[in-house]
Amino acid sequence: MENLLEWIALKNVHGIGNHLFKRLMDCFHSPHNVFHASSQELLKTDGISQSLVRAIKQQKITDWMKKELGLAQQKGYQIITQANDKFPSLLLEIPDPPPFLYVNGNLSESSMNIAVVGSRNATPYGIATTRQLCKALVGYQATIISGMAMGIDTAAHLGAIEGGGQTIAVLGSGLAQIYPAQNRKLFHKIAETGAVISEFPMLSAPEAHHFPIRNRIISGISLGSVIVEAAKKSGSLITARLAAEQNREVFAVPGSIRSSKSSGTHALIKQGAKLVENAQDILEELSPVFRYSETRQEKTKAPGAEALSLSSDESRVFNALGPYPLHIDDLSRKLAIEAGKLAGILLQLELKGAIRQSPGKLFSTQ
Repeated sequence: MENLLEWIALKNVHGIGNHLFKRLMDCFHSPHNVFHASSQELLKTDGISQSLVRAIKQQKITDWMKKELGLAQQKGYQIITQANDKFPSLLLEIPDPPPFLYVNGNLSESSMNIAVVGSRNATPYGIATTRQLCKALVGYQATIISGMAMGIDTAAHLGAIEGGGQTIAVLGSGLAQIYPAQNRKLFHKIAETGAVISEFPMLSAPEAHHFPIRNRIISGISLGSVIVEAAKKSGSLITARLAAEQNREVFAVPGSIRSSKSSGTHALIKQGAKLVENAQDILEELSPVFRYSETRQEKTKAPGAEALSLSSDESRVFNALGPYPLHIDDLSRKLAIEAGKLAGILLQLELKGAIRQSPGKLFSTQ
């Protein structure tokens, strides 16, 4: 049985980062063997200096480490190390995997992971597109990976759950510091069938420098990363860059040419990222590992006017709308329908779940 305290102790030796930790595991296979190796044996590892040997030899298991392990166990969370069969095999392929992961839920092995990330301040189009895409992807037995941030990340997790599939959230904080706080219910919902994971200690705050670090896990645990609504300086572009560096696929969902929120995704497409309009665009690249589930896929189909049992007027208005929000006045002019009557039709469509209203009397399909 592995000694988790020894894993925590070795990770916290000053000067041993994720790259060096992995090299030590490649050479010695466990922290126990590292701590009991001779100085001469340790010095044979690339990157190990005399000062690091001394630090390893002087490292002790502290009260903080015992409390850290105790808190995780008290919460019912697992600590899954690189030596554990449950540790994601794709993540072991990157140069700097975390020594271990804190896990809330079930981190079942899956080689069909797809990351979907994007803007925190997403548009209704971005939210709707992400949810529909993720609902479709889980129909092919994909697991959706994202960061549980507001906006696109939240939509990705919700789409997977709505489609009856699994999703994994990778946090930029410790599991005892749920961030953002608005997603506390989502945190627990994800863990019911999937997992919420973090490499940071339990009480770690969501500090700004944590998020680029966690992004390498989002991309590293996935076969490919889909970027939705990313501005030119978006953190999601870091995930895309890391995915490319990790030799994983990069996909981008196009948006409006007038939207600054999609300028980053458009830049990715110009640089060679595959343009995504639907799940099939992703499957074309990753088809060898996917299995089609007809039953679940049927659930993910977007309803048409006939399936929604719409009247002729409702069908006319529904068919005039699309994923991009349209102002009621513009819709009134487009259809030559008096504004009062149109408002009543739009209300009925909302009640039937066919369309959504955004602030400012803007309407779009779900």
